[in-house]
Amino acid sequence: MDCAFEFGTGHRDGFATDSVPDDDLNDPSRFAAWVATRVAYADEATELPPDRVHDTLSWIIDERDPSRILGSISLRHRLNDFLLAVGGHIGYGVRPSARRQGVATAALRLALDQAKDLDLQRVLITCQTDNAASARTIERNGGALEDIRETPDHDTVRRYWIDLDG
Repeated sequence: MDCAFEFGTGHRDGFATDSVPDDDLNDPSRFAAWVATRVAYADEATELPPDRVHDTLSWIIDERDPSRILGSISLRHRLNDFLLAVGGHIGYGVRPSARRQGVATAALRLALDQAKDLDLQRVLITCQTDNAASARTIERNGGALEDIRETPDHDTVRRYWIDLDG
């Protein structure tokens, strides 16, 4: 999973493997188990831990080289209190070498189509206030800024809503 390591050590904000220990990324059987768990999270019949919501994880791949992962995007099927306050329906991360090429904008557009398929009327998407690139990505996809809020970690996030009924 060389894509994850391109983010450097520590926090891989927005990328699917943000909370996965590096040892699990390097061990094929442990990584496969993690992927199987994430696939199960998309199934509404799967019982989840109380702090989780069902979500669909998608890898963003390079069309020229499908073996190269450019990032990931997660569509949460509903919001819990935390996601409503600061997390949103959709989270994404793009590896540093693939940024500023329209990758996130295109992936978000596809995730919004998936959200329509789930019969969501509108989606909440957030980004850190200092992440101008992500704010532009959300705005390009129709995001309307609702407000800026402080997170439990004392960061601040911009909260955007995108209406899907249009």
